[in-house]
Amino acid sequence: MSTDILNPTTLLAILAGIGAGGGIALFVASLVGWPRKERTGPSGATRLIAFARQRGAAAAIAALVILAITRWPVAAIAAAALALFWNKLFGGAKEEKAAMERVEGLAAWTESLRDTMSGAVGLEQAIQASARSASPALRPHLLKLIDRLRAKTALPIALDLFAEDLNDGSADLVIIALKDNARQRGPGLRDVLSELATTARDEADMRRRIMAQRSGTRRSVKIVVTVCVVFPLGMALFNPSYVEAYRTVQGQGVLTVVLAFFAAGLAWLRNLSSVPAPARLLIPTGGAR
Repeated sequence: MSTDILNPTTLLAILAGIGAGGGIALFVASLVGWPRKERTGPSGATRLIAFARQRGAAAAIAALVILAITRWPVAAIAAAALALFWNKLFGGAKEEKAAMERVEGLAAWTESLRDTMSGAVGLEQAIQASARSASPALRPHLLKLIDRLRAKTALPIALDLFAEDLNDGSADLVIIALKDNARQRGPGLRDVLSELATTARDEADMRRRIMAQRSGTRRSVKIVVTVCVVFPLGMALFNPSYVEAYRTVQGQGVLTVVLAFFAAGLAWLRNLSSVPAPARLLIPTGGAR
């Protein structure tokens, strides 16, 4: 006859196994050592602490509530993971909107640059003049570009750094055209900028249509997840005898397999709902900023 997974003997055995495994891992790490990496930004521990502060409280509350209702440790862990990674699984709309606004700003800036150069103004002067009317998504990067130009940085190098700041494949097309003109000073830049601005606006329209379609998909996925979470909770709360088998060791093993398939399905849906960024055409130089 199976026993309850939350009886004291089973819990002590689980804790002893976790402690023994952690002790062995720390012992091996003390002998082998950790590889040192150059820190070019916030460390992994710092990012982990910041992430835990943002979502840790919600994850802990969700785990405690699920554990109190169901007495299923695996379900509590899954609830904590779902609360931690909710934004990563079902978010993305904010990032997609920012990318769309960046592409729209790029199109407007390209048109402004083209119109400014029509008055027989040089490229560097046109860049400085176009920054005044640039969109908020581009203005900080343009101001950095102008500062580099005022510091006597060569225009092609400054444009390379500008491309690294933007880190956008659509912007690379415009910057390549500007770099070619800065080196060769040939005619035809205005026509090229007109074509690139049209392409950027078409891309922004496409992104807007994709966002409208995927917002409905995200809403449907959230409804499915909510039903899949609420239904077993209701069964455990109002008809506990029906799901009594899940309180055993074997039942928790079965639940682990079910949740693994559920997590794989969520990851797959997340992958389908994400919009891949355009590939970069300019290879990052890693130069000083």
